[in-house]
Amino acid sequence: MVRIKTKREIDLMRESCRIVAEVLKLVGAHAKPGIATIELDRLAEDYIRSMGGIPAFKGYGQSASNPFPATLCTSIDEVVVHGIPSARPLREGEVLSIDVGVKKDGFYGDGAFTFAIGNISEEKKKLLRATEESLYRGIGQAVVGKRVHDISHAIQAHVEAHGFTVVRDLVGHGVGVELHEEPAIPNFGKPGTGAKLQEGMTLAIEPMVNAGVAYVQFLSDGWTVVTKDGKPSAHFEHTIAIVNGKPEILTF
Repeated sequence: MVRIKTKREIDLMRESCRIVAEVLKLVGAHAKPGIATIELDRLAEDYIRSMGGIPAFKGYGQSASNPFPATLCTSIDEVVVHGIPSARPLREGEVLSIDVGVKKDGFYGDGAFTFAIGNISEEKKKLLRATEESLYRGIGQAVVGKRVHDISHAIQAHVEAHGFTVVRDLVGHGVGVELHEEPAIPNFGKPGTGAKLQEGMTLAIEPMVNAGVAYVQFLSDGWTVVTKDGKPSAHFEHTIAIVNGKPEILTF
């Protein structure tokens, strides 16, 4: 069931989303060669808690025996999503995707950004640029009367026009009272299909784009998702609300 939010609920989401945006800025300022992702994770958790929020990912999971252990998902190069922070330092030329969720006053915000670590290759620059652009192409379709797969198609068309592939095994989602709500928002699809977009819907739109094949695989830790061919991947995400018929980005 799709949860339609009231104006008050969207206002509460604005606060959790503001913290998400600030965490991404904070982490981005420190994401440089030599720093370990576990250090970035500590920075993020400390900041979220100082703002009265709760890290949404820490302890999250379908299995009580293997909850996600950290505040951030830190995904380097061929890691698509759900990378677990570690003591391994970042290296010049890598790309780092940071995904973070925050819960405050009962509502969630969710966002992601892929950072260049030092100087990166032209191919990686092109990948990051196309992925971020595709996010905004998708957001532009989030208007009352259109359908979910109009968002999906806009993302897919832009990505494939630049020679990259969208991950098909992972999707965006509704967000708000729960971290993951209906509807699912794939990054590929046929325009004019899917659930109709309505006033008050709140969505996490998140293209995950590979430089090579679209296929991915899960590692033995039960969380980390990597590209099947070992080529790099990028991930950008905003939480948006449909307000006055149009998309409003909350994670700015």
